[in-house]
Amino acid sequence: MLAFPGSMQATPDTVARSDFSVKLKPISGSWFEFQHSASEGGNWNSALAQFTADQWKRKVFEMKEIGMEYIVLMGVALDGKPFYPSKIASQIPMACEDPLEAILSAADECGIKFFVSNDFWGNLDAYTMMIDKEIRKRRFQSMEEITEKYGHHECFYGWYFPNEAQLQPYFIDECIEYVNACADFAQRLTPNCVNLIAPYFIKEARFDDRFVRQLEKMNIDIIAYQDGVGVNHTSLDNSAKYYEILYKAHEKASRARLWADMELFYFENGNEGNLLPADFNKRIIHQMKNISPFVDKILCYQYIGIMNKPGTDIIAGHPDSLRLYEQYSKWYNQYKKIK
Repeated sequence: MLAFPGSMQATPDTVARSDFSVKLKPISGSWFEFQHSASEGGNWNSALAQFTADQWKRKVFEMKEIGMEYIVLMGVALDGKPFYPSKIASQIPMACEDPLEAILSAADECGIKFFVSNDFWGNLDAYTMMIDKEIRKRRFQSMEEITEKYGHHECFYGWYFPNEAQLQPYFIDECIEYVNACADFAQRLTPNCVNLIAPYFIKEARFDDRFVRQLEKMNIDIIAYQDGVGVNHTSLDNSAKYYEILYKAHEKASRARLWADMELFYFENGNEGNLLPADFNKRIIHQMKNISPFVDKILCYQYIGIMNKPGTDIIAGHPDSLRLYEQYSKWYNQYKKIK
């Protein structure tokens, strides 16, 4: 069994002296959105809608600068309308004519690997989108269209299937069917791509034969479980034991790689409202400690809107996002020196 580091109050000094000794993993990538839901993205949606192609490209380079190796696009569409020029439906109006092309081109230039989403071609109810035949038809049409328009990009590393599944404590059958159907279609279009999902409610996770068999049946390369701290599904003190359970299950199944989707935010009003940046030293570094021993990579939700490099014209988010960037970049620069 892997050991995990004990809890301690982190300060800039303790980070420098001791946090690297427990082999913390840095944030290797992030989810990425052109627009978030209006109820939660009020601090950045309007700014992102005005980004030019050059600004989108520089945002990708900004992420690369602090060690991001992967970007996971949350959605190529929202409520059935695409963010890119499409024959399937009318495009969501934005200042940039083709933001998807802009960010993929930037990723090509700076060497980031991209997981491209294949949704949201319906409303945001995950279960409905998993079983609705018309949405499935549009989803596969979009995957064909995206492959034709953007499949030449060197950064096109894989697909992300974004209809979130929760552990109840197991995956529902419809989720397994949805994942495998998406994976089969993706492999026909892009044989060398890998795929990714990000389930939630890890506090229900169980290490037993039934869950292991489910993992064995899913044609998925990477599962990045949401740590649930930002949405208050998981307490900061307990997340390590849930990842340990998942680690044991994945080790026995010998199937999908185990990554993490670490939440950088908290809600403005308890369990709802705009998303705000958490404090790195008070919370996020403890999340990293809990997760690091059990996963291959830590991705985060999310850089866009929650972290911003100060002194640029591409700031989109609450002022505290600049503080979080500075806190994390200070830690990351120390990590690079010690590594």
